[in-house]
Amino acid sequence: MKRAFAVGASILVASGAGLGLAIARRLTAPAGPRQFDLVVRDVERDSEGSLMVLDRTPQTVAEGIYNLWFANGAWAQLSDEVHDRRPARIARRVTNASPGFSPAAGERASWSGIYFASPADAGLRAREVTFDTAVGSAPAWLVEGEGEGAKSTWAIHIHGLGSTRAGTLRGAKVAATLGYTSLVISYRNDGEGPTVGSGRSALGFTEAEDAEAAVRYAVQHGAQRIILFGWSMGAAIALQLVGRARFHGVVVGVVLESPVLDWVTTIRANCVRSGLPAATGILATPWLSLRPLSRLISLPTNIPLQELDWVARAAELSVPTLIIHGPRDDSAPFWVSQELRDLRPDLVELATFEAGHTLSWNSDPERWRSTVITWLSAHVGTGDSGG
Repeated sequence: MKRAFAVGASILVASGAGLGLAIARRLTAPAGPRQFDLVVRDVERDSEGSLMVLDRTPQTVAEGIYNLWFANGAWAQLSDEVHDRRPARIARRVTNASPGFSPAAGERASWSGIYFASPADAGLRAREVTFDTAVGSAPAWLVEGEGEGAKSTWAIHIHGLGSTRAGTLRGAKVAATLGYTSLVISYRNDGEGPTVGSGRSALGFTEAEDAEAAVRYAVQHGAQRIILFGWSMGAAIALQLVGRARFHGVVVGVVLESPVLDWVTTIRANCVRSGLPAATGILATPWLSLRPLSRLISLPTNIPLQELDWVARAAELSVPTLIIHGPRDDSAPFWVSQELRDLRPDLVELATFEAGHTLSWNSDPERWRSTVITWLSAHVGTGDSGG
């Protein structure tokens, strides 16, 4: 009996280790191609233009404005109006599309909150620059601000895991309204920045070194005050910079969209999202945080998850912080943002949107814009103020 129990326990341990390994590998996987999992069922045309007919899903009926991306690189922006097409389809009007693109039935597409493909698509004048990091040069878009203080007040925009710098143009467009100069950055292993080792993500831990290099670039080019915009994992990156003494007095504010504030909780939430029990998330943590195991999944280093827990480190926050988040987020739990706000009401303000992960802007662009502008004007000022 004891021997049988020991064998059974060994099998359970082995299967648990295997599941933890699989979760850790999936979470840190190298940047891959976009998944085109939607099919354009029909294209309706009328005097006002075109409507895309799509299968009815929680995504396709979500309130707000979104983008469809196609395998050939084309894109089509969709309106916020959802038209019913029974029994299980909907139609949304195309409000803008990439030059020369004419959608057709049968094409495969990807639904996305990344609304702008380039700064020009967002109505921003930008130039491509590079900044030096410890692992190579990283491309960025530099959006010159306007006004007397534009050269001294910069916003640095940091995207999340599995996204690209184009995703943060939603925030850069708002920063431009305030006259800030914006630096929209890439970082190691995101598909645009330098490739290091196996190309796996370190969940923002080592990527923060590249964001730090971006801050240095901004300071070298005249920045005296910097606001960090962090999206999802980009928030975990931004908060690491806030905690570094050399940036005290330089980083003066943080805007976080759907932030990852605690990776252990986030991993559990993503297990549930994938149909696994939340408790299985704990199986992945040794593979990420212990060097002998992290080496086996080709991570460049172990990831000290406790250092990325900003609820536990709430007392270390030192600059005004705006969190934009929604209870529909099934990836980075909303309640963690609530907890951080409750722990630091002196510095943290939480704006709630009825939206999924990183989709607050899409759900209500005008409210997102006014929320950020009002908060920044009150806590940081505009680019015209000159610092």
